Amino acid sequence: MKRFVVLLVFIPILSCAVFAQNPERVVALQGRWKFSVGDKMEWAQENFNDQDWETVHVPSPWEDQGFYGYDGFAWYRKTFVIPGQYKNKSFYVNLGYIDDADEVYFNGNLIGMSGSFPPKFSTAYNAFRKYAIPSQYIKFDRNNVIAVRVYDAQLAGGITNGDVGIYTDANSFPLEIDLQGMWKFRTGDNADYKDPNYNDNNWRSILVPKYWEEQGYPDYDGFAWYRKKFTITGSYENERVVVVLGKIDDDEEVYLNGVYIGPVKRIVEYINDGGTRYNEFRAFYISGIILNSNKENVIAVRVYDSGGNGGIYEGPIGIVKQKDFVNYWKNKR
Repeated sequence: MKRFVVLLVFIPILSCAVFAQNPERVVALQGRWKFSVGDKMEWAQENFNDQDWETVHVPSPWEDQGFYGYDGFAWYRKTFVIPGQYKNKSFYVNLGYIDDADEVYFNGNLIGMSGSFPPKFSTAYNAFRKYAIPSQYIKFDRNNVIAVRVYDAQLAGGITNGDVGIYTDANSFPLEIDLQGMWKFRTGDNADYKDPNYNDNNWRSILVPKYWEEQGYPDYDGFAWYRKKFTITGSYENERVVVVLGKIDDDEEVYLNGVYIGPVKRIVEYINDGGTRYNEFRAFYISGIILNSNKENVIAVRVYDSGGNGGIYEGPIGIVKQKDFVNYWKNKR
């Protein structure tokens, strides 16, 4: 049996103001995109040949570009380069507003979704699309491909408006382990869900960070769990690291490989206090000995939402070395 000692775990909750965004557009995506009506999942792949597709302007409804009266599925594709000078930044894609529902793939990897497709259709036409791009999916100084699957039920459809592009926060810090993207998710509450060996294969996948209400759980309040499996290379046994979980609405408990890492108070204590921490930034300082080197790791987050929007809704999300995290804050002051 593996034995380890947690040297020290303490959790400061940082003010939301210090992570105010300072966005810089790295790649402008307005203009000509490849476009096709219909729906084939092979169109998400980065090596798909889309030379015979139509060309449309983004952002603009497809009805204004020759596809008048069309309702149903359609796909957009765009190829672009991200300069290598930005390697140490965190990125997101801004797709503005999409009518009605969408899935977004970056180099063949699902990075975001809003609304839901038939047969359980729900529109998200008024939701702003801002999706984090996990760093492991990016090819610097080489071609990258973004593919957007869209379903429109009626009236105007497609990527309709917004400052479409690839952005970075000019003040962002690089994540040692980027955990943004798709997580396993389930409503309800069960203590077994924190077990790293628990089988979550039948759970739904949702985007982190993003409110769960925008991903098929409208008006849900109460308990829910998130789980994410990841593998790291190298050893962190002699490192101190910080688990960063952005902002969570309202309260949470976090387990890494079955070990409780915070916060200091459990959810029931916050409920009894009558408070909420929805607008506070979460950072958990731990010993790297908790991480499994070159093996699978599991992070499980128990969340309680008392009303309104809920879930892990704002990044960054991941793990960073403590020395890099501290230096970041020193340089900000």
